[in-house]
Amino acid sequence: MKKQDIVLYDGHCRFCTRQIETLKRLDGKNRLRFLSLHDPSVSADFPDLSFDQLMEEMWIVSIDGIRYGGADALRYLSRRLPILWPLSPLMHFPGSMPVWKWLYRQVAKRRYRIAGRTCEDGTCSLHR
Repeated sequence: MKKQDIVLYDGHCRFCTRQIETLKRLDGKNRLRFLSLHDPSVSADFPDLSFDQLMEEMWIVSIDGIRYGGADALRYLSRRLPILWPLSPLMHFPGSMPVWKWLYRQVAKRRYRIAGRTCEDGTCSLHR
């Protein structure tokens, strides 16, 4: 079986699932495996990541077992997926991570509002 980085995301969030669909299209070599944080195996396989941490931001568990959350996860992807390599210099510009982390947090906090006012399962209203 091919080794893959694992992307942990909020599978109940329409905004998040749309971003994951985009990542799946960009991942031409099948380098990533996607897993909703709501999957029962997540708490067993990744006990070091709390439910609250997983709800705050997307996480990547690299092939080496290193955890990257939020903007650090995006930065990791900018090196991992060739199609994102043009973003890598921006993500790695010295001193820029505090800005990327702030931007990521702003979007993550508002992701249910960004996705639209209605969700099929009512999840969006829970997080407003």
